Amino acid sequence: MSVQFGRWNFEGQAPAPDYIEKVSATLAPYGPDSNESYSKGGVKILYRAFHTTKESHRETQPHFGPSGAVITWDGRLDNRAELIRELRGGLAISSTDVEIVAAAYEKCGANCFVKLIGDWALSIWNPVNGSLILAKDPIGTRHLYYSFENNQVTWSTILDPLVLFAGKTFALNEEYVAGWLSMFPAAHLTPYVGIDAVPPSSSVHLRPGKHTLRKYWDFNPEKEIRYRTDAEYEEHFRAVFGKAVQRRLRSDRPVLAHLSGGMDSASIVCMADTVIARGTAETPRLDTISWYNDSDPANNERPYFTKVEEKRGRVGFHIDLSSLSDPGTLKLFTSDFESDRFAATPIRHITNSAFSNQYATFLTLEEKRVVLSGLLGDEATGRKPTPVPELQNLLSRARLFTLARQVKAWATKMRKPRLPLLWEAAREFFPLTIFGIAHGVRPGPWLHSDFVRRNHATLCFRYPPRVKLFGPLPSFQNQVAALNTERKMLAYFDFLPEPLNEMRYPFADRDLLEFMYAIPREQVVRVGRRRSLMRRSLVGIVPDEVLNRSRTALVQQDKGKEQEPKKLTSPEWPTFEDIGQQMLGSSLGIVDRDRFLEALQNARRNEGVSLESMGRILTLEFWLRHLARQGVLTIWKSRKKQRYSSSLKVQLPASAQPKSSAS
Repeated sequence: MSVQFGRWNFEGQAPAPDYIEKVSATLAPYGPDSNESYSKGGVKILYRAFHTTKESHRETQPHFGPSGAVITWDGRLDNRAELIRELRGGLAISSTDVEIVAAAYEKCGANCFVKLIGDWALSIWNPVNGSLILAKDPIGTRHLYYSFENNQVTWSTILDPLVLFAGKTFALNEEYVAGWLSMFPAAHLTPYVGIDAVPPSSSVHLRPGKHTLRKYWDFNPEKEIRYRTDAEYEEHFRAVFGKAVQRRLRSDRPVLAHLSGGMDSASIVCMADTVIARGTAETPRLDTISWYNDSDPANNERPYFTKVEEKRGRVGFHIDLSSLSDPGTLKLFTSDFESDRFAATPIRHITNSAFSNQYATFLTLEEKRVVLSGLLGDEATGRKPTPVPELQNLLSRARLFTLARQVKAWATKMRKPRLPLLWEAAREFFPLTIFGIAHGVRPGPWLHSDFVRRNHATLCFRYPPRVKLFGPLPSFQNQVAALNTERKMLAYFDFLPEPLNEMRYPFADRDLLEFMYAIPREQVVRVGRRRSLMRRSLVGIVPDEVLNRSRTALVQQDKGKEQEPKKLTSPEWPTFEDIGQQMLGSSLGIVDRDRFLEALQNARRNEGVSLESMGRILTLEFWLRHLARQGVLTIWKSRKKQRYSSSLKVQLPASAQPKSSAS
């Protein structure tokens, strides 16, 4: 995952040299393999490479097209061979990804984006017509942020330089905070008003005084794949899943895969072994990393990932969670915000923990740059054995006889009355206001009432979305809604330089998702049988013990970077003294301090309080204090705008004091 940065001053003034030096120093840890730039008039573009494929070593970026277009590409192009055949014009199998992308742009203009399959983000500066295009792949696996002002636009893979070197403070984006408190913020948001992210499957077109957002592609609800036999669906799944894994094995070094013992990670590893055995993978080797806790048998994955290791005849790298020290609850909330590293978002990486240190050491010693993750495999392959999407399909198409039969079958399997089961499916066709808030998630009582009122829809993100009776099949609507949640999750994750690696997600493959969205729902999930198609298709490839698991323990590290596997038992919550007399969250109108401190006291007494919600408020508070110390946050108090200074006293616990204020 290489990094790019650009600034275009509409009046033709070049950025100050010291500004570029600071930006370049910020980007350097993320791109150790090259330091390239473009400068002309009021445009300055920086590029630093992180090579993961053999072709990337030959790239020179920014790349100059015949028309004068200046292209900066961060990505992996999966359909190289198809595009080379289609475009011709001097391209060869040895051409670099950016050369192929440039040829596609020269031929098709912005219409080329729909043709680019893979994980990518790019910028195209056109000096001929004075325009800039920023674009990302349909799933949004790469980051690209931009700030559009009256006299200039600045863009970057990394959020830090847009915030730290803007020469001003930023107001906190309430919608982002509300989204983060409920689950994940919208993919186009950042925490800072005035800085946005390019959304997945979209391009941003910028000219002086003009800013246009265009969606260039989306999944087609009209696309249907229908076969006569189960065997044909199974063969097709193996083909697209195998291709998804093969594409992400494109590396000039050994690849590392997370192996948790669940079906997602095990399927990736076993399919990768199949692809490598066929001789169709570019990587020389696939290794695995797993973690376990023998002291917690209910959630211990070791019995399952060892079955995969036995099948492949190779033991991977293991981390024993029971041997790791507990950092303590307060340290869990503050550790990432008291270090020298600027934390642009409230995500907790806990980079100095025992787990992350072992993980980073293994990655560094083995010189691995590509990591495969089973993330995003849940919804697309039918992890939840729910009949709701199937019954909604039958309702929307008025297939009443089949509906009655399936309701009976599911009710028998689930030991549930038929009418409540049918109502569970039918009620999602109606506006949620009819049923009140009972079916959703209540915002925490410690949130300020005005903040809740302004951001109610975002805070209630986990409400089931209303399903349209007419139009695309309800199962398609549900799948797209689930994908949008996963897009938000990917947009939320940070790209860290320690340990530097490129995370790849086979279940985010566009062709695989198109197939899963186009087949009948009853192929994906059957009565009492979650992941029916996936299980049937991978017999003989994945060990039976994994395929036939009745449940999958959720291993937190495989669910995202914010959380790591930990053996936290009874939380020792911070005291009033740890929090201090004044909360920035309260000064910004987000948190009702008195109610929160009351809830914190209840949590310390182990009385019924949402630990996850409380933890997010604490994380938010210490992150806001970090931003204030960095001097980038505009603080509102008593409805007056003021900078963070001695006039706003915030008591910080000694454990939360920064080691330095270096940015």
